[in-house]
Amino acid sequence: MLSTVFTFLVTFFFSVVARAAPVQPVELLVFSPTITSPTGSTVWITNTLANVTWLTDNIPAESQNSTGLLLLGYNSTGSENLDIYHPLASQFPLSQGWVQFTVPSNLTYKNDYIVVLFGDSGNASPQFTITPNNATQA
Repeated sequence: MLSTVFTFLVTFFFSVVARAAPVQPVELLVFSPTITSPTGSTVWITNTLANVTWLTDNIPAESQNSTGLLLLGYNSTGSENLDIYHPLASQFPLSQGWVQFTVPSNLTYKNDYIVVLFGDSGNASPQFTITPNNATQA
């Protein structure tokens, strides 16, 4: 008898709560800009200026004032290995379509580097190469 009353009360409670709080659909905006540079043939040299560029023609009106974050990573064993502690650039306007920065001087040669551009979503570039600047290694 006690379990029947308990079951009734629990069922009644959840049916009242479910009716009292209707869920309204919310449209989420996702802007994932296409990176146009670097490309697979790009070679960056450490301690020099580099640019990353992306398309801006599909930025939703609601995202026109969004800022971006640019991270460096490399592909290895199915992971992007992003360096989240040392962004290449941050707080730049996504609507600008490019950002310039200095390639970190402590990087080693790899031909599987990528950059990932974050606004409200992330978009990775093709793999490219970074090579040490012999003039800065001395």
